[in-house]
Amino acid sequence: MKLAAPRAILFDLDGTFVDTAPDMAHALNRLRAMDNLPPLDVPTVRPHVSRGARGMLAVGFGISSNDAAFTHKKEAFLALYAERLCVDSALFDGIQTVVDLLETRGLAWGIVTNKATAYAAPIAQALGFDTRAGCFVCGDTTAHTKPHPAPLLHAANLINIAPADCWYVGDDERDMQAAKAAGMRGIVAGYGYLGGTPHTTWEADAVVSAPRALLELL
Repeated sequence: MKLAAPRAILFDLDGTFVDTAPDMAHALNRLRAMDNLPPLDVPTVRPHVSRGARGMLAVGFGISSNDAAFTHKKEAFLALYAERLCVDSALFDGIQTVVDLLETRGLAWGIVTNKATAYAAPIAQALGFDTRAGCFVCGDTTAHTKPHPAPLLHAANLINIAPADCWYVGDDERDMQAAKAAGMRGIVAGYGYLGGTPHTTWEADAVVSAPRALLELL
């Protein structure tokens, strides 16, 4: 299906714009070492990164938010992660090319993530896109997080572009649910973490196998 050309493209952060899995895995393995558990390799951790601390604790310790140990483990994980936010994290290959072309064509772009500002902002600064993004909406920017549409609607308002003229690119089912609820086109980052249910069931408008494939849709 040929999609109508957007006036803006919004991106999820982890697993779509930036590969944060190495640093997330490092923090998890430091926490596991405190319990005398062996490290997990990055491929094992990668599918769970888009779910943040919840995903890390699920794969690292087999616990959920209902477990008594969850809050303590979450705080410990986040403290360790904060010490090393952007050492091995990097832009996905091709993302730089995509945003350069968007800017050349006069299209707006921005970031909408469930990651809290305290963790997302330093990554944006370290990788040099904090001042380039037309908007930067984090998990604590609005009263709701994805899959609620509020963060996406807030982003559209910040860049003064109607939601119907925006595409949202993400690697988690919540991203597609939020895009649909906000009236945006949802594009699956098929190169991302893709945890949970198969992405073929997410009712997305398109799937791209690499960031540069977005350019073929424009």
